[in-house]
Amino acid sequence: MTTEIKVPVLPESIADAEVLSWHKKPGDSVRRDENLVDIETDKVVLEVPAPCDGVLKEIFEQAGTTVVAEQRLGSIDEGATLTEENVSAPTNDVIAMSQERAINPAAKKLMREHHIESHEVTGSGKAGRVLKEDVLTLIKSRQSTTAAAEKTPEKLADTTASRVQPAATSGDRIEKRVAMTRLRSRIAERLVEAQQTAAILTTFNEVNMQPVMDLRARYKEEFEKEYDVRLGFMSFFVKATVEALKRFPGINASIDGKDIIYHGYFDIGVAVSSPRGLVVPVLRDADQLDLAQIEKSIRELGQKAQDNALSMEEISGGTFTISNGGVFGSLLSTPILNPPQSGILGMHTIQERPVAERGEVVIRPMMYLAHSYDHRIIDGKEAVQFLVTIKELLEDPARMLIGV
Repeated sequence: MTTEIKVPVLPESIADAEVLSWHKKPGDSVRRDENLVDIETDKVVLEVPAPCDGVLKEIFEQAGTTVVAEQRLGSIDEGATLTEENVSAPTNDVIAMSQERAINPAAKKLMREHHIESHEVTGSGKAGRVLKEDVLTLIKSRQSTTAAAEKTPEKLADTTASRVQPAATSGDRIEKRVAMTRLRSRIAERLVEAQQTAAILTTFNEVNMQPVMDLRARYKEEFEKEYDVRLGFMSFFVKATVEALKRFPGINASIDGKDIIYHGYFDIGVAVSSPRGLVVPVLRDADQLDLAQIEKSIRELGQKAQDNALSMEEISGGTFTISNGGVFGSLLSTPILNPPQSGILGMHTIQERPVAERGEVVIRPMMYLAHSYDHRIIDGKEAVQFLVTIKELLEDPARMLIGV
């Protein structure tokens, strides 16, 4: 009996996907729910499991092919087993596929972009698992050994079959053309969409981080011992943001045509960097989470982002977004809205600066805050007061604990 392998149902916002890589080849045995193929959408990498036990019969769509929901990817000879001839002596292809199955998703993505085969990388992870760092090490090694050769145009490799195509060069002026990833393309579309459809304004303020830093320093060891997670800054910002959104519900709203949708819940997106680009996993019902739960959720989602393992549910929706450019050293920026949301908070690096307190100049750890908002439904007064509320809560964090 032949059973088809199909592309899973995609969310309404996603029209198609791209076949990323197969983990089996025709003739290999498969087990029900075993991951057979990865497909990449403009948001996440999805795993397509085997629908039954058997032997992979055919592959209809190879890596690099664009597919849509319910499209046939391949077929399985259900209930079939490998013959003794099939399994007597593993071939080089089988060995290579075995190695590929022990590759971290982030490493696999990087290998595909740089046209690296699995047998070329030595895994340093558990049981020889190939990690992203292993691939980066190989790439740097290749770059250092080929740097001299690449100084002359004739040494440029012919990569017409690859997605990275060196362009014509003159002397040392080397160029290369790289196909934009699906995620990067989608990010570009959404950023342009936000600027073309929303009336984006940004208001700024600064916050004295000394009270939060003192609180962290006082309780960080006990907190980590009790909850097995570090007490970071983001949990305080999430708490302060949720409280401010409660006071200014219009900023937690979104526009749908000519209607305004006021959300009675607080799903906070936290922008994080991943090997595929910027992603925004969502903390569901953030108002119901305490500091420890927020920190644990952020740690888990951040790790999933690095492993390209975020599910569609984990990055869909959201009523407001927080972006922390400060981790990269950004002093000040104007964040762009994440449609259809109407507001985004930008955090920045903490920098010691002289400030006036009670008539005296003192040095304090200050952070600039930026609140970008959709002026179509949010007035300037409301946007400014929202940001001032976050500032006041962070400068007196005890207020968040007692609800005043």
